[in-house]
Amino acid sequence: MTAPTAAPTPIRVLLADDHTLVRRGVRLILDGEPDLTVVAEAGDGAEAVAKARETAVDLAVLDVAMPRMTGLQAARELSRRLPDLHILILTMYDNEEYFFEALRAGASGYVLKSVADRDLVEACRAAVRDEPFIYPGAERALVRSYLERLHRGDGLPERAITEREEEILKLVAEGHTSKEIGELLFISAKTVERHRANLLQKLGMRDRLELTRYAIRAGLIEP
Repeated sequence: MTAPTAAPTPIRVLLADDHTLVRRGVRLILDGEPDLTVVAEAGDGAEAVAKARETAVDLAVLDVAMPRMTGLQAARELSRRLPDLHILILTMYDNEEYFFEALRAGASGYVLKSVADRDLVEACRAAVRDEPFIYPGAERALVRSYLERLHRGDGLPERAITEREEEILKLVAEGHTSKEIGELLFISAKTVERHRANLLQKLGMRDRLELTRYAIRAGLIEP
């Protein structure tokens, strides 16, 4: 008599979103599948990085717009620190630039919240199989846009600011002081001020208000 085959271990998921109700809804979707289980939750990108380092997880599902550290910033940090961790971006933004930035950050999939009930489960499974997942309907537009860029000789869009400048821009726009930003990023307040001055010069802006408006347009913070 053949012994019964043991059930495969479920994919362990870290879920990061700053809206508790969204996390609850997404968790219901994932925990309803026998091969998926949410083992950790985070309310911002920095907490997601910390939870991923202290909890055994196979997949991180990250919202884009979160306090302290965006999902894209967290994805970059997780890719550096935990290269074997699979990453999915879950977002309300149907945005080509965010999609390419997500790939650059190490994510293997990009899922819209509006259709998460339809696409998220398959996206999770695809990510763990090391297969890319693009939400249906986006492939044709993205490929067409990419080919147009190549035809013009443009390639992928370039980053306007560095990763460190982006981190500081987000925290400045959230109202943190240079001292607080320095403590969060483990750098001196003087270094923060230098980065802030570089941001103003590079972006052609004059003050915190203009930086905040730019951060909103760039999706680093919510209006």
